[in-house]
Amino acid sequence: MCGRFSIIDDIDQICQRFNCPTVAFDYWPRYNVAPTQEVPVVMQGQGFRELKLMRWGLIPNWTREGKRGKPLINARVESIKDKPSFKTSFRYRRCIIPCNGYFEWQKGAGGKLPYRIMPKGVELFGLAGLWDRWTDPAGQQVLSFAIITTEAAEAVSAIHQRMPYILPREQEELWLKGSGDQDLLSILQAVQDLKAYRVSTLVNSPQNDSPAIIERVI
Repeated sequence: MCGRFSIIDDIDQICQRFNCPTVAFDYWPRYNVAPTQEVPVVMQGQGFRELKLMRWGLIPNWTREGKRGKPLINARVESIKDKPSFKTSFRYRRCIIPCNGYFEWQKGAGGKLPYRIMPKGVELFGLAGLWDRWTDPAGQQVLSFAIITTEAAEAVSAIHQRMPYILPREQEELWLKGSGDQDLLSILQAVQDLKAYRVSTLVNSPQNDSPAIIERVI
């Protein structure tokens, strides 16, 4: 699964990297993004890409539970075409989550040890995601997303057996705009060339959100 990640570039860098018009909303670097928090997400608009703030934890538009329900933070790539919570979003509402690195915990004799993981040679990359729009009883709309996960690349499989689906840059356009009738999952190939390093257990608490989160622990 993917339960934490970081996005520490400024908004102009994110817009430039993902070819989105510059936006004007409150945003600051996030070193320890946790479920139910809001982050910038890339979606396909009418003829151009848009950057929107979205809540992490997809809320299906048909649910009555809304924010009270269990947040759907991950969507397994093996079942997104069929699972009721994700199948319509997979067909019509795909997105990209800008990211500088994600965190995973390795089980050991002394407990779980956190690692920060990212593609080699890449500072800012995109995670494949699904989004939805839920409307509360008062008419307020909530945009939310889930991160797609897949089997871990060999380089990081000893840390955890799953990883977020990291999109190669040249396939991001296809992910956003490809037809739902295409078997996109057979066309796309998640990035496999990854690196990892130990970080502090500060990442364990979502209340901690500072540069110390991403510092290497020797």
